[in-house]
This record gives sequence, structure tokens and C-alpha cells, in this order.
Amino acid sequence: MKILFTFGGLPHYYNLVLNRLNRIEGQEIVVIAPKSGGKTVGSGVHQTLDGIEFKVHFLEEYKTLWGKPFFKNFIETIEAERPDVIVTIWPYILAFVYNPFLLWKIRSMGIKLILKEIPFNIPKFKEALDYYANGGVASETMQTNLKPNSLAFKLKYTLLKYSYKRAFNLVDAHVDYTEEAYEIFGSYGVPKEKIFVIYNSPDTDLILADKAKIEGINTVLPENPLRLLHVGRLVKWKRVDMLIDVFKRLLVLFPTAELVIVGTGPEEENLKQQAITLGIEKQVVFTGGVYKMTELGQYFNASLVYVLAGMGGLSINDAMCFDKPIVCAVADGTEKKLVRDGYNGYIFDDGNADDLFEKLAVLLSDPAKTRQMGLNSGQIIRDEVNIHVVIKNYQRAFESCRS
Repeated sequence: MKILFTFGGLPHYYNLVLNRLNRIEGQEIVVIAPKSGGKTVGSGVHQTLDGIEFKVHFLEEYKTLWGKPFFKNFIETIEAERPDVIVTIWPYILAFVYNPFLLWKIRSMGIKLILKEIPFNIPKFKEALDYYANGGVASETMQTNLKPNSLAFKLKYTLLKYSYKRAFNLVDAHVDYTEEAYEIFGSYGVPKEKIFVIYNSPDTDLILADKAKIEGINTVLPENPLRLLHVGRLVKWKRVDMLIDVFKRLLVLFPTAELVIVGTGPEEENLKQQAITLGIEKQVVFTGGVYKMTELGQYFNASLVYVLAGMGGLSINDAMCFDKPIVCAVADGTEKKLVRDGYNGYIFDDGNADDLFEKLAVLLSDPAKTRQMGLNSGQIIRDEVNIHVVIKNYQRAFESCRS
């Protein structure tokens, strides 16, 4: 079986998942990705071709009549590859909605279509207009251009609502990261049997192998039993600015604490200046981007708690592989499967700095108990959310397309 994925780029973490899928006997993975400057990948996402084991076609993107990108020479590539299944994402799915010839072409070739989603920022069908009117869609810059009282707004988002309905029902299957998919896509009329919750995970086998190599090793930071760690792109919707503000307050109770921020992005200089303005630049460490797990893992080893104040995803899985307790808000929804209040961390009220402060203060006040909660994180990864679960659930979706 040949499965072709369309992606907006080649993020390092998902290449490893695709490698695993490609190793399955009788299965081949092919990827179509933008030739340059993909328009659907966030600022600062680390992409690489290193270590990939699957074929990639790099195609130029163009702006479609409906305003979203798609690939030039897509049909020619499909004719050459002749996949059994295409797995696509938003907004590329819109090409199959608005271009009937493209949909006819893949159907005439017997190709099945799967939509891959979290789902995130997708309202239920009947709640859609209210959701958008209340600012439900925001970019990673935390900006929207909504004018909910205008006719243009109502027309645009009514069209979006019905475009969603068409897209969600024309595909043969859905692969999704969270159980919310059943309720969300069900509201658009998608049968439950077409929805496969795969969960989201990096290649945990590789991470745990790297963890074993550096067990007890920390060459990157001096010892500090009260260290908080954040890993991720430095963009506004990560809310690292709120984390820094909260950390300033925590220093009153825990004057020896430290906050380490791993990552790069457009907000980096603003965040560094914020720490200086607050007078805590010596207690807030910016490392830049770290992508090699045997190095990044040492930052996890050297930290007590992993904190995600805003949007995120797989960094939670990474931290849990290294037995770290998690403090996060409701981010993209995947955290609900991973973080259990009082067991391996806490989920604080989204955007509530006081609640974040209280949750972190609890963990910093009892490091021994906090480390035990971190061990619970590792157990969740080993037992419930790991690469083997993801691959198994992908295979269920692929097999459903054989019939």
C-alpha cells in the first residue's frame, strides 16, 4: 500500500513518525511538500531532511482562487506515484472541495482520501458563527481581523462553515489527535466509524533510547533543584511573556529558582528585554534552539518542572519521556490525554496568570513529591501515548480504506 501525505513542510519530529510508517512491510510513504517557503508552517519550526527514509516531492505552491495555497503539478505527481491513499491537511483539503476536477481525478484513479487534523480551532457546526464572532480564530501572533457585525464577516464564515461540512464528508476517513474529533466532526454529519483517533506522539522509542544514553548527565546547566523549563518556538501564542511575569512573582517565594527558555522565534528579543525590564535577567536563561535530543534531554534532566503557558503540543510528550511533571493550559487539546491534575502535573485555567502561579508554587514547594509526579509522566508515555499506539491507529485508518 502506498500512502501519500501532503504537508506544509518537513518538521523534524514528524519525519521520525513517517519513517516508522515507511518501515512497515508492504507499505510505502511518499510526501509532497512545498519547494520553498511553505505558507502553512509556523515561524521558527525546525525542518530538516536529515535521516528521512521516505520519498519527498518538493512542489511549488501557488495561491488558489479561494486564497489558500496548493501545489503546482499535483496531478502529474499523483499520476506518476499512483498512491492508494492521500492523507491531506488544512488548507490543502480545500482544493478537493473547490476543484471538482481534482476530486474526480483521484476518484477515477481509485485513490482514497484521509483528512488529518488535531482538531483545533474547529467549532461544532451549529456553534460556528458565534465561535468566529467571539474571536475563535487567532494566529500565532494572537491577532484577528474579525468584524463580526459586518455582512462580509457573515458571508465569509458561513462559507467556511459549509466548506468544512463538505470537506469533512467527502473524505473516506479522518485521522485525529484527540477524542474531541468524534463530537466536532460528528456535528458536521461524519459517521463515527470514519474517525480514527491516532493521538500525537514523537518517536518515543528514539527519545527513550537517547534518555538512557544521558541518564543522570547534565553538562548544560549548573545544578538547581528549583528550575522551571520551557521548550518551544518563541511566538506570541506560546505566552512566554506571561510565564516570565509569573516567574517574577515566584521569585519572591523561591528566590533561588530559575527559568530556562529553550527555543527561537520572532518574540525572542522582546522576551529578553522583558526579563531585563523586570530585573530578573540573571534568573531567566535563553538557550536558543536545541534540536538534538541527547542535548535537549540534558535540559530536561536539569529541570524540576516543564511549563507550557500557551499553545503547544509535542514538547509535553518530550518532557514526559524524561519523567517531568507538566504544568500547562488547554493548548491544542492533546494535553488532555497526557496531563492529569495532581497525578503528573496540573492544567491551569487558560490565560489565568494567578492560577499558573498557584500551580507552580505547589510544585516548587515540595520537590520530592514533584519528582514522583514526573515518574508518573513517564509511565503514561510507556503505557498509553507512544509511537506504537500512533502507528497502530494509523494502520487502522489505512486498512479502512481498503474496503
